[in-house]
Amino acid sequence: MSTIANNYELERATVEKLRAARGSILTELRKAIVGQTQPIEELLYCLFAGGHCLLTGPPGLAKTLLVRSISQIFHLKFQRIQFTPDLMPADITGTEILEETQEGKRKMIFVKGPIFANVILADEINRTPPKTQAALLEAMQEHQVTAAGVRHQLEEPFFVLATQNPIEMEGTYPLPEAQLDRFMFNVKIDYLVEDDEVEVVTRTTSRQPEKIEPLFDGADIAAFHEVVRKVPIAEDVVRYAVRLAAMSRPHQATSPDFVNEWISWGAGLRAGQFLVLGGKARALLHGQAHVSTDDINAVALSTLRHRILLNYRAEAQGITVEQVIEKLIETLKA
Repeated sequence: MSTIANNYELERATVEKLRAARGSILTELRKAIVGQTQPIEELLYCLFAGGHCLLTGPPGLAKTLLVRSISQIFHLKFQRIQFTPDLMPADITGTEILEETQEGKRKMIFVKGPIFANVILADEINRTPPKTQAALLEAMQEHQVTAAGVRHQLEEPFFVLATQNPIEMEGTYPLPEAQLDRFMFNVKIDYLVEDDEVEVVTRTTSRQPEKIEPLFDGADIAAFHEVVRKVPIAEDVVRYAVRLAAMSRPHQATSPDFVNEWISWGAGLRAGQFLVLGGKARALLHGQAHVSTDDINAVALSTLRHRILLNYRAEAQGITVEQVIEKLIETLKA
């Protein structure tokens, strides 16, 4: 019984630490980042749930700075990979080289690439060819890299935070659906309101940025991942998440008419999983005892945005994927 009691106390302490983390993290981030409250919240849900995140937005909105700042707060090893058309898979994962030993013999040794870090910023991931994009697939899914038939385990925790620029399509390689599906969230970062933009310009032209202090370490992150998965959720709420994802699939028995008209491909099974995980992380960070449908709805846009493919009819009518997701939520509520 003492072991059970100790585990309970440890878990309760982790829950309290995680709930308090939201405020302290935002305080530290405000030293470097102005505004962008919603994207920051969604990114934290993703990290605490142990998922990978796609950041989409125009250039110059501090996407790289945001990722670097978060890695500093969590005291994690950070690597930035700038994706370019000539980047090769070995430039990411690493390569084998021939090295001479002290005994005068030669042997092949594996030189680790930048993927061997805790937080990977895949900058402008859609600027590199599919062959190089695919080098991330095994790392994101299995947390390992295979080179010359040998598996090399990646350091834990491991997050891939990828950015892409939606306004420049020339010379880019859109991510295939199979790879997009491996990202838990697609977080959209937009331009700041005028007051926030004035503060950014004033702050960045008058003084050096404040130093961000580390608050957590890798062991804390591992404990957070474990406790997030233990957040209670009723079967009805899980069923709600599953139905929300399933409703986005056209030509099914339960598909609404607007889905059949506007969507050519809907969300798969991972969408339901990530809706629930994101809902659990949100519930915990907001001090709730269990997950509600409001939590599922709050993470629906970032979870489904990159999993729903609109057809030409929707594009011709000026329909956006966000409008479709909101209509799905309204239909399911009704």
